[in-house]
Amino acid sequence: MIIRPDYINAVTPYIDAPLVKILAGVRRCGKSTIFEMLVHQLQEKGIAPENIIERRYNSPEYEDFSAKEMYADLLSAICGKGRCYLFLDELQEINGWEKVVNSLMERADVDIYVTGSNSKLMAGEIATYLTGRYVQIPVYTLSFREYLTFKNKDIAAAREVFDEYVQFGGFPIVGISNFDTRSAYQVVDGIYASVITRDISKRHKIRNKELFDRVVRYIVENVGKTFSASSIVKFLKNENRSLSVETIYNYLKWLSEAFIIYPCKRYDLQGKSVLKTQEKYYLSDISIKYSLMGFDRKMLSAMFENIVFLEMKRRGYDVYIGKNDTKEIDFVGVRRDEKIYVQVCVQLPDESTRETDNLAEIKDHYHKYVVCRDPLAVGNENGISIMHIADFLLQENW
Repeated sequence: MIIRPDYINAVTPYIDAPLVKILAGVRRCGKSTIFEMLVHQLQEKGIAPENIIERRYNSPEYEDFSAKEMYADLLSAICGKGRCYLFLDELQEINGWEKVVNSLMERADVDIYVTGSNSKLMAGEIATYLTGRYVQIPVYTLSFREYLTFKNKDIAAAREVFDEYVQFGGFPIVGISNFDTRSAYQVVDGIYASVITRDISKRHKIRNKELFDRVVRYIVENVGKTFSASSIVKFLKNENRSLSVETIYNYLKWLSEAFIIYPCKRYDLQGKSVLKTQEKYYLSDISIKYSLMGFDRKMLSAMFENIVFLEMKRRGYDVYIGKNDTKEIDFVGVRRDEKIYVQVCVQLPDESTRETDNLAEIKDHYHKYVVCRDPLAVGNENGISIMHIADFLLQENW
């Protein structure tokens, strides 16, 4: 088991606090392993194994398990043991789980940790039942720094390993193995198929699976590009297929809830407001695109953007596409009173470019970066840091 300290450090301050700790992210991103790490940490602190109760609700024994059965089972497990630590994995499989957790919080001496593969764990009903009594910790696939650790590589090899990271993506099962690309993409395709089938098609009773798959493929093909529900409808019409704008919006919502995609809204730097149109979408892991379409060097620009977007999310930034009059900034990251601007490209041309020119027009004093894979394109140009993307991803603070 390879430790992922960022998540352990994120959870540790809340151990024994009267809060439900919620870890949510795409399937197979490592949530269950983080649970194992936390259990090990509790045992090292002297917590008896019998006081640590683990349940994995995506296993066959809990199929069709009701909230009432879940409640009875957990009450029986903690009976007479004093303070217990509950680790409840893939909780979205149990309808009404939030009532059970709320009741246990109120009536039992327990510290509760839950994981799930659906963002509804972080919204909706949970806000009603657990208002002010939960903390959200999003879990992502491996960062580049974590990928280096999984591959037992030194930072000195970072630029070389980055090219491998771009080809394989960040699912831990891939990172810890020595697959060739074909085998790796087959593994990811299995993860993707599980999400599409269990978390979306089955849950939302999608009748025309073939048409849904076509819409998903369109979205994946256009990662990092601006498109709307209307443009998807128009595209389908050209293929002699019909789907309503409302249905497309539902598909986008369900894909986001299952963490297949993340929306990235547009932010008007002059008006200082989030715009409601022309958002982009990025994947929870770049390997999802390869599993559906194969790897192609023409994808690199969008994949680099995707990697930077996820790293900014991991570090707690709210991430937007920047609109500065008619100019576009790839990413604006906002975190409390901090702000950073990032332009992403594969290669930085010799001449003055859109990347530096667009950033130079922003007249504040927040950090501005151009990141690329050009080993010689490094330095500082009029206050704009130009960095190799591997160095940017590994830099402790931006």
